[in-house]
Amino acid sequence: MIKPPLEVEVKFYLTDLETYEKRVRSIGATLIRPRTREVNYRFDTPDMMLSRERRVLRLRQDTSTILTYKGPAQANDSVSVRPEIELEVNDFLAASDLLEALGFQLNVKYEKWRTIYQLGELEITLDEMPFGNFTEIEGGDPPQIQKAASLLALDWNTRILQSYLMLFDRLKTNKELPVQDLTFEALKDLEITAADLGVKASDVPKFL
Repeated sequence: MIKPPLEVEVKFYLTDLETYEKRVRSIGATLIRPRTREVNYRFDTPDMMLSRERRVLRLRQDTSTILTYKGPAQANDSVSVRPEIELEVNDFLAASDLLEALGFQLNVKYEKWRTIYQLGELEITLDEMPFGNFTEIEGGDPPQIQKAASLLALDWNTRILQSYLMLFDRLKTNKELPVQDLTFEALKDLEITAADLGVKASDVPKFL
C-alpha cells in the first residue's frame, strides 16, 4: 500500500497582517493566489469517530472544490506533520450529498479569506479567520520552515501546531460561546484576543 503524502506545516498568530504581507514579498515570495474566500464543510460519523481519532474529512470551496482527508498528526515537536489526501471534484453540493449518502454528517462549517504565496518549495498563506489573522508555512521540511519563519521575523517559540477548529473549540470553552460554526457572521460582535485562543502573537518584537 502506497503511503499518502504528508502535510508539513506550522501556524503563527499575527497582529499586523498588512506589514507581514510586505515582509513576505520582501523575501522574494511570489503571489500565486490573491485574496479568496474559502468555505469549508467538516464531516464526521454520527458518533464523531473521526474527531475522536483526530482524523479529518473536509469539503472545501474556493476557486475549485477539494475533498480532503487528513490522518492523525504524527509525533513531531517542531511542526505539524500528518497524512493528507486531496482530490478535486467538480460539484460541491453533489460531493456533499455523496458524503451524507455514505453515512457522514455535516459537523461544522468554517470560512476564511486566504492569500497564497510561494517561496521555493514552501507555501506561505495569509489567513483572515473569524477570530483573527494567521499565517501558515507549509511544505519542505521542518528546518526549511523554521528558516522561512526567521526570515519573516516570526517568533518560532509562539508557533501553533493545532488546527483552526481546535483553536475554535478552545475559544468556545474560554468564552462559553453557544455557536456551532466558525463563520464571520457568528463571531461578528465578539472581541477576541490571542489569550482567548490560547496563543501568542508571533510578529511582535520580543522586547515589547
